[in-house]
Amino acid sequence: MMRFSSLFTLSKFGASRAFRPLAMGMLALGLGSFTPSCVSLPEDGTTVTLGTHVDDWRDEVIYQVLVDRFANGDVNNDYLVRPGALARYQGGDWKGLEDHLDYIKELGVTTLWISPVIRNVETDADVDAYHGYWAQDLTQPNPHFGDIVSLRSLVKRAHSQNLKVVLDIVTNHMGQVFFYDMNLNGKADIYIGGTGTSSQVTRVSEFDPDWNPIGVQAETSLGLAGRAPIVFFQDPTIQRIAPVPGILARAEGYHGFGRILNYDVPEQTMLGDFPGGLKDVATELPEVRATMVDAYTRWAELVDLDGFRIDTVKHVEHEFWKVFTEGVRTRLARQGKEKFLMFGEAFDGNDQLLGSFTQKGELDSVFYFSQHYQVFRDIFMYAHDAAAQRGTDQIEKLWAARATNWSAEPQDQGIGVAPNKIPVNFMDNHDVARFLFAALGDVAALRNALTLLLTEEGLPCIYYGTELDFSGGNDPANREVVWNTGFPTTGDTFRHVAKILGVRKASLALRRGNTSVLWSSPHVADEEDAGIIAYERSGGDAEDSYALVVLNTNGKKSSSTSSGESVMKTGKASATLVDVLDPNRASYKTNADGTLKVSVEAQSGKLLLLESEASELGF
Repeated sequence: MMRFSSLFTLSKFGASRAFRPLAMGMLALGLGSFTPSCVSLPEDGTTVTLGTHVDDWRDEVIYQVLVDRFANGDVNNDYLVRPGALARYQGGDWKGLEDHLDYIKELGVTTLWISPVIRNVETDADVDAYHGYWAQDLTQPNPHFGDIVSLRSLVKRAHSQNLKVVLDIVTNHMGQVFFYDMNLNGKADIYIGGTGTSSQVTRVSEFDPDWNPIGVQAETSLGLAGRAPIVFFQDPTIQRIAPVPGILARAEGYHGFGRILNYDVPEQTMLGDFPGGLKDVATELPEVRATMVDAYTRWAELVDLDGFRIDTVKHVEHEFWKVFTEGVRTRLARQGKEKFLMFGEAFDGNDQLLGSFTQKGELDSVFYFSQHYQVFRDIFMYAHDAAAQRGTDQIEKLWAARATNWSAEPQDQGIGVAPNKIPVNFMDNHDVARFLFAALGDVAALRNALTLLLTEEGLPCIYYGTELDFSGGNDPANREVVWNTGFPTTGDTFRHVAKILGVRKASLALRRGNTSVLWSSPHVADEEDAGIIAYERSGGDAEDSYALVVLNTNGKKSSSTSSGESVMKTGKASATLVDVLDPNRASYKTNADGTLKVSVEAQSGKLLLLESEASELGF
């Protein structure tokens, strides 16, 4: 492994603002004459042949896995494990995940999204980097999870079972690998000043100082002394050492403005460190861009990955994404890997902001955070509280907005699907409290929300443990261990997911059909249609396949697809529809004008297929 000097100063930054990318008008976008780094990884004696393992990403269903929490398959890498302490390593690894692919297959998902694989700073303030977001070395695997041989084995076994593998990556920041030497004494300090009263005490941490628009400053007893030098740690015992590769071990590779204090200030959002000491990388630099393209594409080449889930994309400038995505796509396409999925996490409810990362030359899709807030939280999680719950007309408005907020054109060399047709849909994940925690344990609401998640347009993403009714609160309580459960597959939620995914796999409409909302309601109380949302999936690339989904999000009463004399009108006249979620296969016939009045019990749904299609598909 390469090593670098532990002390670097900001001599190239100076005391001015000249190095700030927003003030300098951005540097060149190209990769320049950068030479790819040499990635020294143990070989297993085989050559990995890259291939395209996906036909259409709309057919896929993602299962998000925190590797450390899923299964422990190799006790030989169980060092620094603290069982039961969820802020510490628990012992899960790639071998454990490989050993339980049968469980994942039975659920019906088709793609694994695995947490970051690269080496991290081990621990900080008695919290471990089990999650993988504290990068230290982009070229080496995290030994807690295994070696390159075990990672290759996992991906190869997954592909043999028609499972795809998407890797979580981070380009915005590195771990807490350096401190700002604000008092110029060469060591990291935390000092407190003031009069002693609580309102006048100040705390300054050289690990994680506050945002300063002219850069973190050094100061002595005589006053300000210019930009505080960056000093890289040299503590190999916890892997807190200079980062790898290349420019990431030099001061000019970072912005140096301190931690974000206000996420509503664009300059801080783009240039600030993440609270906790995660150091913001200068992604406007051609050498940094080339380093990120090379390091992460190399992982795809080493193990035949199928895509990237990209962390914190809203904290990186759009021009970076144009360079990064083009570099990755072009390099992999030359080796026979096409339709390589790249989708991002912009942790924000602003749908226009989300869509901005799907514009020409950028990402194939992003997580549908606006739907997480406006639909899964406001409507399904709050079903127990009529005062807080919103009407389903909010769903129709949001879906309509996506048509214009998100790009309607597939990316060049991308997955071949327009971003606005393939949002990455999710209810909850590792960064927010689990659905059942927010819903106060309302399992009926959970299953109803899952019905929408798995039948709406886009790419569904299920957070591991949802199928087991996990209900943890905010991080790290929402990052529970799975293997303690014994991997049961008989629970009602597991079977509910498996049933819907079985229908989805068979129905072309549920995978590739367009969406038409037939009924939505602003009502949440005792009105006739309170809580009803009904939508058709048909047309587009669905051929003659057809599906109608009717959900009642009201937690108190039955509701119907009608209000007074108004009745829902479908696109099918005089057609017999069968509810494939009903064990008794109840059927409904539309009128000659296509109208259909359906009553749905509280917090439940119906998945209706044409009788002829249901019979042909075996339902």
